[in-house]
Amino acid sequence: MRELGILLALILVVLAATLVNPNFLFSGDGWRDLLLTPAPLMLVAVGQAIVIITRNVDISVGSIMGLTAYMTGWLFATFPGVPIPLVVITAILFGALLGLVNGMLVAFAKVPAMVITLGTLYAFRGINVLWTGSNRINPSDMPREFLQFGTAQFLTIPLLTIVAIVVLVAAAWYMKNIRSGREMYAIGSDPDAAKLYGLKTTRRVLTAFVLSGTLSGLAGVFYAARYGTVDSQAAAGWEFDAIGAAVIGGVAIVGGVGTVWGAAIGAFLLMTINRALPILGIPDFWQQAVVGVLIIGAIILDRVLALRQKRRLIEARDEA
Repeated sequence: MRELGILLALILVVLAATLVNPNFLFSGDGWRDLLLTPAPLMLVAVGQAIVIITRNVDISVGSIMGLTAYMTGWLFATFPGVPIPLVVITAILFGALLGLVNGMLVAFAKVPAMVITLGTLYAFRGINVLWTGSNRINPSDMPREFLQFGTAQFLTIPLLTIVAIVVLVAAAWYMKNIRSGREMYAIGSDPDAAKLYGLKTTRRVLTAFVLSGTLSGLAGVFYAARYGTVDSQAAAGWEFDAIGAAVIGGVAIVGGVGTVWGAAIGAFLLMTINRALPILGIPDFWQQAVVGVLIIGAIILDRVLALRQKRRLIEARDEA
């Protein structure tokens, strides 16, 4: 029901913007941007959702994404003729490595994830600024074939969106059907009980952060292919969009509840709102306010549903 509500809100936003300006949906560029623009954020939001489900949070995903985006362009510019698949794999593995650093600090040092990833957010961004300096990657520095991948379509659907959906389906299947994925829900629901039961909490938390870093690395590749220009501030602030997308999509900030499907729909909703509200004539201030209201409303709704479920469980226990 949570995902359905967010999906209906997304449809209403699209319909409202299309009624005001039919080109929002029915033009070639409008349809392409509607599907293409949210694809990188969807990947980051899926990784963020997995971490939040374990009752943690990764605030460094925007910095990881920006760093891997710059690495992608830098490899192309520094090593002309390097195979594109090699660059993509390298960027993804680098994102996984940064996620591993976060996971090890959280899982082994036993420091709250918010504190650790707040520190790595600035550390990774500082590395990016130091590495980039006053330079930036331009479209001319990257192969035309790679840039074409950022705009190519299959049956009017952008290839980046298709790849993002494939990753989403794989992540959803893992979280629902694989034991380690299900254990992440158990850990997020009650970490102490999960540990007493014998679940490998340290390994699962570590896995969640590695997956988050991996998807952020892939999103960095998407960013480079989509926009072509990368500087030291690439993807700045996306960490909060990813958290907002996950929370709006029904992932409980206290862990143990939610799906990656909801996070993906939340990402689409956020990006669509950013494109639709100017068409509807709503000022920039109110655009940000709408997103804030959505996040607060999602948190309140989650709390109401949790209390209702708790009351039902108590009533069922008493009847038994």
